[in-house]
Amino acid sequence: MTVRGRKPKPPGEALNRNALEHPWVEVLNVPFEGGPELPKARADGGQYWPEWTREKWDAWRRMPHAWLWGPEEWSYALDAIEIAGSFHRTGDTKYAAELRNREKVLGTTAHYRRDLRIRYIDPQDLLCTDRKRHRAMPSKLMREDANDSA
Repeated sequence: MTVRGRKPKPPGEALNRNALEHPWVEVLNVPFEGGPELPKARADGGQYWPEWTREKWDAWRRMPHAWLWGPEEWSYALDAIEIAGSFHRTGDTKYAAELRNREKVLGTTAHYRRDLRIRYIDPQDLLCTDRKRHRAMPSKLMREDANDSA
């Protein structure tokens, strides 16, 4: 889901001093292990996946923020990997723009995650005593962290 408004400026450069309408979502910087496997063959004609496409899917399904995804996002990611497969197989640039747009929505790069206001944090940072940082974290993440320490 896209976020309304301008991209946030670096600290000290912001013109609007009000609080962010959409706060950052902080996600532990550890690979997600619950992503689905890539189907054995592509949906369009049952062709096998190019090697680059398989590597891209492995990277996508292990992105730390993928634990935020529900069935709809995973379906969208599978549609996007079909486009990536077409681009890798043919090299046709007509797929490049759509693939780039979908990668942006999925948050595949640091730049795209910034646009979505997703920030990766080191697990070591959880050991800090900064209460504000802990309040900014999603409650689901805090519950999972509490379950792991029990």
